[in-house]
Amino acid sequence: MMTDWAGLPATYGDVLRRAMDSLFRTFENFSEGTFIVDADARVVWINKRYAARFGFSDPQQAIGQDCEAVIPNSLMREVVNTGKPILLDILETDREPLVVTRLPLKDDAGETVGAVGFALFDELKALTPLFSHYSRVQEELIATRQSLAQARRAKYTFGSFVGTSAASLEVKRQARRAAQLESPVLLLGETGTGKELLAHAIHGGSARANQPLVTVNVAAIPDTLLEVEFFGAAPGAYTGADRKGRVGKFELANGGTLFLDEIGDMPLPLQGKLLRVLQDKEFEPLGSNRIVRADVRIIAATSADLPALVATGRFRADLFYRLNVLTIHAPALRERASDIEALAYAMLEDLSTQARGARHFELQDDALRLLCSYEWPGNVRELRNTLERAVMLADSERIDARALAPFIGPAQGGHRPHGSMASEARTSDAASGATPGATSGASEAMSWSDAMAAFEKRYLGDALRANGGRVIETAAQIGMGRATLYKKIAAYGIEV
Repeated sequence: MMTDWAGLPATYGDVLRRAMDSLFRTFENFSEGTFIVDADARVVWINKRYAARFGFSDPQQAIGQDCEAVIPNSLMREVVNTGKPILLDILETDREPLVVTRLPLKDDAGETVGAVGFALFDELKALTPLFSHYSRVQEELIATRQSLAQARRAKYTFGSFVGTSAASLEVKRQARRAAQLESPVLLLGETGTGKELLAHAIHGGSARANQPLVTVNVAAIPDTLLEVEFFGAAPGAYTGADRKGRVGKFELANGGTLFLDEIGDMPLPLQGKLLRVLQDKEFEPLGSNRIVRADVRIIAATSADLPALVATGRFRADLFYRLNVLTIHAPALRERASDIEALAYAMLEDLSTQARGARHFELQDDALRLLCSYEWPGNVRELRNTLERAVMLADSERIDARALAPFIGPAQGGHRPHGSMASEARTSDAASGATPGATSGASEAMSWSDAMAAFEKRYLGDALRANGGRVIETAAQIGMGRATLYKKIAAYGIEV
């Protein structure tokens, strides 16, 4: 076939032959070595550089020998026998290793008649960027998997539930018993009583301890996203969905434990779907026909009165009975007041390790009496908050009632501070221009949002004063973003 372009080959076959010849010459010129074997893996050609590398001063001395006799560790025979290339490999030699590629040679019928090999590099550093990138990606993947696995392990043990009161010992006894069983567990109690800690301890003491512990705070997720959060979604199942889809918490927790915190806030439609999963142990992700098996142990917690919610139709009775198999009541702190001293010192030890510089705090007797006389409506969480604020602003490592008084409400119930402690409380009230009665009345008249705003303003003001008005240091100390702290300072009109 003739062409209209002057100077070009007259046939496509000639072009193809010239291309093959040019490609071979290019590889032969730029590679460290080239050799060819026949169908019996015997050398039929080797270039001078490659022959000299393996001890042959004349390439003709290698012709007709088995490839392994010329090049130890050669895999050319494997290429001939399988007819498959080995595109990138490392050939170990008595000197430095070689990066090689091996290609089969076939006839017009497709039969393998030999093979050709090219030693591309004689120094692995030529591939260092590629190997470095691959190694870095592998290390990052391993680190991410380890971090994720660690995040899905129990963070607390039964020893983390501090206390030797009768109420504490009974709770720990029930929790240890629950850890040995597979039935659902329902944790009830006021907010801040340690229900999440008990959930972690039960998982960590169970046969599923080496499997994931996945937590869902039902109250923190919008109702419209809860179903996807639980069961996942197929790619494009809803507007704005990730094209790769989403794996739900049930699937992530497979083989392990799913902790459903604040389950009393779960919307009714999702309660029915959850019940079906607990009964059938399988589900379909949103927008998918894929059936996913769910070998998951459920631990649920709530501070709500579930029987009352059932009575008013806001919580399904059948789901309540399905969850209410092993029920543990986490006692309020006022019900185990004898544990307050041990709890306080455990918290102070933890706060000391977090603070910059080694500080070991000690509670004076009047401080302990003040702590024990207060009823702690916020329970253990409120106790820690109080101690953290006192530690942050303490001038001494010896904390007395005077240091605690600004951060604790007046003693309630039948226990009242007396003697010097009562005098200090009155002094604090007088200094702030308020009386106990006035404070109580203001609290009763103040809305929740106003009370929280007043608390936050006072807390931020105390923190800023303790740091000499330095915003950056204060933000780092209290765990708040610098920009957020600046906004709150402006919003509350705090003087810096």
